[in-house]
Amino acid sequence: MTAQSPSLLTLETAGDLQRMLRAEIGPGLSERELDAVEARFGFTFSADHRVFLAAGLPHGSRSWPDWRDGDPEDLAERLSRPVEGVLFDVEHNSFWHPAWSPRPAETSDALQIARSELATVPQLVPVHSHRYLPGTAGECGHPVLSVHQTDIIIYGNDLSDYVRHEFTGRASRLPAHATVGFWSYFVNGGPGIDVTAPTPYTPYAVSAQEAIECLRMLALERLIGRQHHPYQLIEAGLTALALGVETESLPLLAGLSRTEHESADALFDQVLAELGLPEGLPGDDTDIPWEAARWELVHWWLRLIVNGSLAPGAGGDVITYEGWGALARPQSLQPLVDKVDTYNERDAIRRRTREQAIVTEAERLLAGPWPPLDRSPGQSGFGLPDDPTSPRYR
Repeated sequence: MTAQSPSLLTLETAGDLQRMLRAEIGPGLSERELDAVEARFGFTFSADHRVFLAAGLPHGSRSWPDWRDGDPEDLAERLSRPVEGVLFDVEHNSFWHPAWSPRPAETSDALQIARSELATVPQLVPVHSHRYLPGTAGECGHPVLSVHQTDIIIYGNDLSDYVRHEFTGRASRLPAHATVGFWSYFVNGGPGIDVTAPTPYTPYAVSAQEAIECLRMLALERLIGRQHHPYQLIEAGLTALALGVETESLPLLAGLSRTEHESADALFDQVLAELGLPEGLPGDDTDIPWEAARWELVHWWLRLIVNGSLAPGAGGDVITYEGWGALARPQSLQPLVDKVDTYNERDAIRRRTREQAIVTEAERLLAGPWPPLDRSPGQSGFGLPDDPTSPRYR
């Protein structure tokens, strides 16, 4: 697959991006230096990555690979980390890619086959910490991937979007898709979570009130630009109908067949209107995009984690991306983000314990005031809906 955008960075726009970084910026790499790095380590930078490094070389932190003066062994280890992470999961977590030949019974034989297969996959090149860009010569616009073994998510639609997301808390609302073979499997269908994809929660409503709450939360997700599978909207409608919610369009939404999925969005909007939900949705009235809506959604995602409707790792990734990152990194969410980062680390053996740590932190946050008292500067005193007809939060 190819990158999703033909737009190439310029030295000027790359320089603007680098002024957002919390790093020292040294002189950019020359074309000769870039070619020498590629020849020495046996990979190619994508076109936009080359321009970014030509504009300036971030350094002063081990998170940034120093392609000029860095330790060659460290750079080689960073380059090998994505493949070694997959091999770790082959050995310890029973991972096996469906396109590979049947897995042998012996782990050593499985590793040998996996290593041979991985020698042919597109190279991932470190950008910052465990964020990687596909190393595809002459191409630009690939999304930046956050890589922890086979837990791989999109962390920016492209290099520019990644920098704004990681370092300013702002990111594009456009949907992103993995664009490079093999690695796309983890984002689009494998065990990794694409944070821009529909939230992978399971239905939880057992009352009409909770069913309406779910409809409202889906409306809020759409408000901030998140996508939904048609079946999620249909399922939410079917649940509401079964629990006694009554609107004219609800039976039509709940009764859509697979061949009628293209009608789900329009019918969902009609159901929202008939319930009067759009009038109660928060506006976009601060310098942080959809700030109030995001705080409501973070509260909801935390509740889904606690009640078991959303896997802790997946929910934590969504909160990190759509909440902590987009809300200018509020300190109140930092402990949760730290636990999510720990969960995503290469050692997957203790993941069950780390999942519980995320759940415990979610419970702690839900027990306190909402939004948290240390929310970012400029936030208003908004909170959860006060209208007694609105879905309540517990």
